[in-house]
Amino acid sequence: MHIASIGVDLGKTTFHLVALGEQGKVVVRKKFSRKQLLAYTASLQSSLIGIEACSRAHFIGEALRSRATTCDSSRPSS
Repeated sequence: MHIASIGVDLGKTTFHLVALGEQGKVVVRKKFSRKQLLAYTASLQSSLIGIEACSRAHFIGEALRSRATTCDSSRPSS
């Protein structure tokens, strides 16, 4: 299973991850704590991780970038 992109929904204590395959279909959908999310993404070969742009995104974004993963943040739609 090859993961083409990952989306992460940030919460205060939990993070929801959705991974899409090359055809754009959901291949993984999981809920993590911060520690579990960092451990899980450390072992993935992904081309893009998208997270929402908010104050909590800074720490997670830096942690994911340190693993040489492309990490992009965007503003949530209102």
